[in-house]
Amino acid sequence: MPQHKESPRRSDAQRNRERILEVAVTELSRCADAPLSAIAKKAGVGQGTFYRNFPNRESLVLEIYRHEMQQVADAAAHLLRTRPPEEALRAWMDRLSEFAMTKAGLAEAIRQATSAPGGPGKPPPTPVTAAAELLLRANDAAGTIRPGVTGDDFLLAIAGLWQLDPHDDWRTRATRLLDLVMDGLRTGAPGA
Repeated sequence: MPQHKESPRRSDAQRNRERILEVAVTELSRCADAPLSAIAKKAGVGQGTFYRNFPNRESLVLEIYRHEMQQVADAAAHLLRTRPPEEALRAWMDRLSEFAMTKAGLAEAIRQATSAPGGPGKPPPTPVTAAAELLLRANDAAGTIRPGVTGDDFLLAIAGLWQLDPHDDWRTRATRLLDLVMDGLRTGAPGA
């Protein structure tokens, strides 16, 4: 049976879309108000191509949000394959804090896009919650954390990350905060 190859036109369109997203992440992380025309130009695509892919700022920002959240979520499974559950959870927490701080402009762009009257609502962080659940269940099974902690509990406990100033010495404060959360998770662990 003959294999169907992706048409050159489709693969070009996909590359254009990926290039736009890549440039947009960088530009919007740097400045929440980065003009779409500047993003299109740096991505090397015309206005028509840009707007065919992303008809407005909101559609671009929400696609980036989904993509970036998926990247953070995907890291959980990788860490569990390469480290013991407790180490994987703590390393993932660091990855989450890195995302929160280095993408501060992006967070502002998301806030702007989703708070506009009649604009789309912010999508729930479902992949991140699912990733937290994956890590928590692995730690539950290993007896390294207190039983019964949910992904939602965990995300509420680390919500302070998003209050840190990305222009300050955030790494020191994030490490201290996440170490406190880890200590709390370990308290009452069956293996402790």
